[in-house]
Amino acid sequence: MALEVYGAAEIQDRLGLSRQRTYILINRRDFPAPAATLKMGSVWLKADVEK
Repeated sequence: MALEVYGAAEIQDRLGLSRQRTYILINRRDFPAPAATLKMGSVWLKADVEK
């Protein structure tokens, strides 16, 4: 089973937002917590973002 995750760029593409607006969104308290934080940045579970 493959783990489906989104990075900030995938969230930006999926929601059709600007890079600045995406970072505002992912830093909100009501946005899901990242599943992991890697050197390249945070990643979120696709299912959490889609909710």
